[in-house]
Amino acid sequence: MRVADLVLGWERAPAGSHVDITLLSAAAMRRANRRATGRRGLTDVIAYGLPQPDGRMMGDVYICPAAAARNGVGLTEELMRLAVHGTLHVLGYDHPEGAGRTRSRMWQLQERYLKRLLR
Repeated sequence: MRVADLVLGWERAPAGSHVDITLLSAAAMRRANRRATGRRGLTDVIAYGLPQPDGRMMGDVYICPAAAARNGVGLTEELMRLAVHGTLHVLGYDHPEGAGRTRSRMWQLQERYLKRLLR
């Protein structure tokens, strides 16, 4: 089962909700980041969600393995974390920047779901 599908289930997203996860090269992620945020740097994840009229959620999560590798943990674990993170963004969760990021509800859910996946 895909990481996004598990998160959708754990979050009780409406049936038929779907999130695609795509891996991008560093160059492609820089371009995507510039288009999405106006920032020129490399980022590890970008997520887009599109609520449907019937309540379903459709989304796309873009992950850059080269950027994920810089985060200081095992690459497989970090890719899973980013898939969970992006899926939660698609579902409407957000977090503050800076120190409060890791104390946010979204971050707590992300780490709880990641622990389930890593068992």
